[in-house]
Amino acid sequence: MQSEVVIRHARLADAAAISAITAEYALQGIMLERSGENIIENIRNFFVADYNGEVIGCCAIAFYNLMLAEIRSLAVFNRFKMKGIGRLLVEKAETVLREEGVKEVFVLTLNPEFFRRVGYSEIMKEYFPQKIWRDCTHCPKLMACDEIAMVKKL
Repeated sequence: MQSEVVIRHARLADAAAISAITAEYALQGIMLERSGENIIENIRNFFVADYNGEVIGCCAIAFYNLMLAEIRSLAVFNRFKMKGIGRLLVEKAETVLREEGVKEVFVLTLNPEFFRRVGYSEIMKEYFPQKIWRDCTHCPKLMACDEIAMVKKL
């Protein structure tokens, strides 16, 4: 199946599919829901997994400075999990980040085993004050965050 999946930059026409995928995870409490407006505003930072014309997964990148970025909103429709799609999305994001000269990438995740398998290691969230200032102060889980921070040198 992996050979039939194309990982590409998202287009505006993919916004509804990205919203549907992330909403599925938000309902499970795995990630925060992203509004359609937010997805459209950030569409150039998203990648999608396209399988026979259907968007089945997504992830996004967020830049914090010239050397640091985050991979976020990594999600794959449940029926396509465990097929290597998430790994392909992360690899595409990392390739683009390397091309941009980013030296370190981090994630906040509830699935640390997945990220360990692709080369990330745990680190304290406080190592990324930029993330806390930008996003976490608006998060409903701020005082009870259950996500694990992980980092990878590129």
